[in-house]
Amino acid sequence: MHETDQLIATIKRQLKLQGLTYRDLAGKLGLAEPSVKRLFASGRLTLERLADIARVLGFTLAELTHEAAQTRGRLHLLDAAQERELVADEQLLLVAVCVLNHWTVADITRTYALTVPQIVVHLARLDRLRMIDLLPGDRVRLNVARDFDWLPQGPIRMFFLRQGMGEFLGSPFDADTETLAFSHAMLTPSAVAMLQAELRKLRQRLAELHDDSRDAPLAERHGVGLLCAMRDWEPAAFTALRR
Repeated sequence: MHETDQLIATIKRQLKLQGLTYRDLAGKLGLAEPSVKRLFASGRLTLERLADIARVLGFTLAELTHEAAQTRGRLHLLDAAQERELVADEQLLLVAVCVLNHWTVADITRTYALTVPQIVVHLARLDRLRMIDLLPGDRVRLNVARDFDWLPQGPIRMFFLRQGMGEFLGSPFDADTETLAFSHAMLTPSAVAMLQAELRKLRQRLAELHDDSRDAPLAERHGVGLLCAMRDWEPAAFTALRR
């Protein structure tokens, strides 16, 4: 992919992640929406215009260019068959989660009851799934983008909903590193869209902090689960009192 095309693809992906439309971008740039569409279609973006777009997205131009380079050719999603293969083998899924968190083979063997040959077999399967490149010396290079995610209603998401949700919410959330907050509001559709955009930004920030922490020793890094959920909802007890 040409570098300009990669930049445009990255901009479009960031717009989607942040819940912004072409109209939103046009408004922030002082342009008409058709003008923004023509810019992307033609690929004729000046450095000044790219810098303006980067600023709207919360990047410097250098950061946006780096983001485009980092995600070139990398996976953003698996397909349903690939996800089913992962959930069908809990050891494979464990190794996948570990490597996504930048664990080495030695880290895995020190923590879990898996041998090096077992881990290497699973790494070879992850290589075949294109999630990683398996390098000499059992080293791993991730082949997933920073905004990599599981399919919205796919096998991985459903696996954790069935097996992990109750366990996750079963904590009293009383440790210094734990937070549980619940809020309720009456919102218009446009306000809901704005809140959804903020939640996407929070998940993106979590991914950035994950990358920032990757070079720290494993003993200084701790698995953190962040659950973001929002839905139309009324307690059943209230619904029962409706006329």
